[in-house]
Amino acid sequence: MRVIEITDDLEKMNIARHILEALADWFGIPEAREEYIHDSVGKSFFCAYKGDKPVGFLYLKQTGKDTVELAVMGVLKEYHRSGIGKALFENAKKKACEEGYSFIQVKTVQMGKYADYDKTNMFYISLGFKEFEILPTLWDEWNPCQIYVMAL
Repeated sequence: MRVIEITDDLEKMNIARHILEALADWFGIPEAREEYIHDSVGKSFFCAYKGDKPVGFLYLKQTGKDTVELAVMGVLKEYHRSGIGKALFENAKKKACEEGYSFIQVKTVQMGKYADYDKTNMFYISLGFKEFEILPTLWDEWNPCQIYVMAL
């Protein structure tokens, strides 16, 4: 497995589409999925490959002068729990530090709502993220938003 930074915006969109469409359990709302795909343009974007096959990606989005957000991450389900997410994150974290950010944040569904998202929460905690805030209606009442943060 190798992780590389992608700079071509069309390639970013193609990779994001390929991965997110395969992850309908997490990215099943077409309008939201399209927004994630198009929002990858111009962002720091990392892709994990097994051979020539893209199997995971993430991109960062500046949210403040000192803060960057892990805006979206997707790893094909058959590659979950194989170190790909961690490798993607470590590359993105290094880039955020190089760019002078002090903090990184990530948003997901609050722990205790859905088993799949509980696994996502545990993944972010395992990376060293700390609970920051819950916004109960940022997305909707069925999906309360948990924000995690990390000092860089």
